[in-house]
Amino acid sequence: MLKLSFPPSLFSLSSFKLSNLPRLSNRLHTSSVACNSQDEHPTVPSHCKVVICGGGIVGSSVAYHLAERGWTDVVIVEQGSLTCGTTWHAAGLIGRVRTSPTEMKILDYSRKLYESIQKTGHDVGWKQTGSIALARTKDRLVEFKRKHAVAKTIGLETHIITPAEAKERCPLLFTDDIVGAMWIPHDGVVDSKSLSLTLAKLAHVKGVMIVEGVGVTKVTTKKGSVREVETTAGTIHCDYFVNCAGQWARALGKKTFPKTVKAPLHSCEHYYMVTKPQVGIDSMMPVIRDYDGQVYLREYNRGILAGGFDLAAKPCFHKGIPDRFEFQQLQADWDHFHSLLDNITHRMPILNEAEVDRLFNGPESFTPDSKCIMGKSPKLKNYFLAAGMNSSGIVAAGGVGKNIADWIVDGDTKLNLWPFDVRRFVRLHNNKKFLKDRIPEAVANHYQLKYPREEYKTGRKLRCSPLHTRLEVAGAVFGETMAYERAMYFAQPSDSCIGMESGNQWSWAKPCWFENVQEEYWACKERVCIMDMSSFAKFDVKSQGDEATKYLNYLCSNKIDNDLGTIVHTGMHNIHGGFENDCTVARLEPNHYFIICPATQQTRCIAWLNYHLPPDGSVQVTDVTSMFSGINIIGPHAQQLLADVSEFPTTKTAFRPMTSNVIDVGHASSIRAMRLTHTGEDGFILYIPAEYALHVYDTLMTAGKDYGIRNAGYYALRHLRIENFFAFWGLDLDDKTSPLECGRGFRTKLDEHDDFIGKSALLRERQNGVKRRFTQFLLDDYDVHRDYWPWGGEPIYRDGQYVGLTTTCGYGFTLEKMVCLGFVGDIDNNGEYVTQRNINEWVMNKNAKYEIDIAGVRFPARPGIYTPKITVQTLDPIFVPAPDRPSKES
Repeated sequence: MLKLSFPPSLFSLSSFKLSNLPRLSNRLHTSSVACNSQDEHPTVPSHCKVVICGGGIVGSSVAYHLAERGWTDVVIVEQGSLTCGTTWHAAGLIGRVRTSPTEMKILDYSRKLYESIQKTGHDVGWKQTGSIALARTKDRLVEFKRKHAVAKTIGLETHIITPAEAKERCPLLFTDDIVGAMWIPHDGVVDSKSLSLTLAKLAHVKGVMIVEGVGVTKVTTKKGSVREVETTAGTIHCDYFVNCAGQWARALGKKTFPKTVKAPLHSCEHYYMVTKPQVGIDSMMPVIRDYDGQVYLREYNRGILAGGFDLAAKPCFHKGIPDRFEFQQLQADWDHFHSLLDNITHRMPILNEAEVDRLFNGPESFTPDSKCIMGKSPKLKNYFLAAGMNSSGIVAAGGVGKNIADWIVDGDTKLNLWPFDVRRFVRLHNNKKFLKDRIPEAVANHYQLKYPREEYKTGRKLRCSPLHTRLEVAGAVFGETMAYERAMYFAQPSDSCIGMESGNQWSWAKPCWFENVQEEYWACKERVCIMDMSSFAKFDVKSQGDEATKYLNYLCSNKIDNDLGTIVHTGMHNIHGGFENDCTVARLEPNHYFIICPATQQTRCIAWLNYHLPPDGSVQVTDVTSMFSGINIIGPHAQQLLADVSEFPTTKTAFRPMTSNVIDVGHASSIRAMRLTHTGEDGFILYIPAEYALHVYDTLMTAGKDYGIRNAGYYALRHLRIENFFAFWGLDLDDKTSPLECGRGFRTKLDEHDDFIGKSALLRERQNGVKRRFTQFLLDDYDVHRDYWPWGGEPIYRDGQYVGLTTTCGYGFTLEKMVCLGFVGDIDNNGEYVTQRNINEWVMNKNAKYEIDIAGVRFPARPGIYTPKITVQTLDPIFVPAPDRPSKES
């Protein structure tokens, strides 16, 4: 029987104090409690290079890494005492296996850093205990095998083991109900508070100033930059500001003037219990993660520290964090903890006889998508964020601190950090009510099995197309991107796969929506389909004179100064030549351009456009995403259908591909029509003033009945564009990808006199050669109905050597093959791509044998670097065309 003992005190705080370090007058004050006494008067400098707000482990890590880079004119401002927020009570788990190699690299860097600090004589409590992740189900084991395959590519040692082997490594485990496990030998644990204080100490020794008991009251900005930071001890003028305020980060963002900074996070209760020392507990016991039970266990002072991420987590501090909430905990609730406790004692039965020292309930901050927040504020050039660690702050802090420091010093990072970039959010994500509703689900998802394409259930139906209700009635199954509801596929009530919440929706193998998407695909190929593309981000760029043309010509790598009505696909690049944006630009008037880009780029794109605006105000950029609905008409009968509902001629001679015209449809006017589809099929996209959207949709659906028209969703769009070898920003392309790497050199004006951002880098790359190549692979010896599917992120091998990862994958219904897109290149022993003088020749070497690893099974793959030739028989309309109907033109 579990024995409970409730001591009156909180954690015994570590005796390690920075006050024992050499001190500079008024530069550093530390103690194990907050320093707010009346007789203390901390001071701050009038100017410094970098102000870091927050003295937890993330802020200390940023300061440490800046100092390592030689930037020591840095001040950490902490409103209480170092570590007093959430760092001090963290469980100290150092586990590195995640889904993406980027996140694994960040966490692996942290682990190596902490071990090296321990080896240099600083006791941070590092112990390499290893860790065991348990799988209760076959699907969980598949997830482990996928992660194991990815971990191998970055040199992170993992092993898939049997239940018996798991019990051998930790005899205290009950393993009768598990089907397998993953052993990660180099994982471990640390003392979170000691580690954080040590990072602060090492930064201070190099010259970083640390001021406790000082709060930030206001961050003043001017012309898109932070100018000064007002504190309770005075004003600091700075060149950079870093928000590392943890659960206070959102409130700190609201103190920015005149425009606030968004930091979407919310505090939530997090429980763990600590038992008293017990016979049989090994000090080097591996950390146990029972993901299916939502719990973790580690050794702690010869007892066990065990907690978890419950399915009904309780948000806290919704009305604000109490003043001076330092080294404090929340009220413990044994009834609430009971579900986790059952799984803890089930997994380690010895704990049924343990004496509990304490049940701890402390706040942790979580984000809407369970990923941390990093990067520059979209509206400020020198305001950085590093917060919202989702209960992974200790293991992430080292890598996060390094990347933020590199970002500040170098202006960029080596890793693609888009999944964590604050620009992945829109304004509503910072809505407090939304956060309160979403965060419990984010907490639960921390350990829940994450299937491909799985959607959040909370905080939904926030941004909806005018067509949403029509599509819902038609059977649309919705997902969301940037909080925008999008039809992913269409199903009928009789279908087995009728909703994102249906029990059989999720699988690592062929999904239940396969047949639905197959029907939509063939309708796009043979007849005509309608897709709602309203979620795509849309911007108007205007000027009185030719300033808009010059402005976009400098931002875009493709030629912008074209005839009226011309559409171009173009990249906007950073100084290294990487894609900051991949978009479509239409010239509507001499000084008026219309930009369309993927929904995920809405915040990122407007930030980039605003960042480069002429200071004289001659160019105006307006986000018109909500003003226009988008309807994509796809298929061989799209031309005739549009001709039926509009007086504008639609033949290819009258309405050429990659051109735009303003047309009427039905009774609606002022529709921006463009002949393109983003799928490789013929068709049109209509950008319709939102108030006309329903009328235009109904008009098209009524007129399209004779052509066998049907709705199609984004899954069909994805399968079409993957089969046609079309890359998509955020999935295939990122800010580290150049157009020369993905076969888009023909879209760049490298041989023209016009300059653009990134041109110099691209010219050097063309001269020296590229390091990797975007490639399409067709899988052989693969059964789409029986084998596990590739979903993106699978390792690619060439002659047995790792050469890259897939980016997106989908079944090619015409090719009758599973199709995978990804980048490949020759990788050296340091994990870096080697420059190739002729990358195409290297990729397509006829003697090279490629394989793609899907959950531990390698399938032969045939490479291609050009769009495959696909021929489809068009189905005739099911009626006799009227004599006055314009003839179709091929």
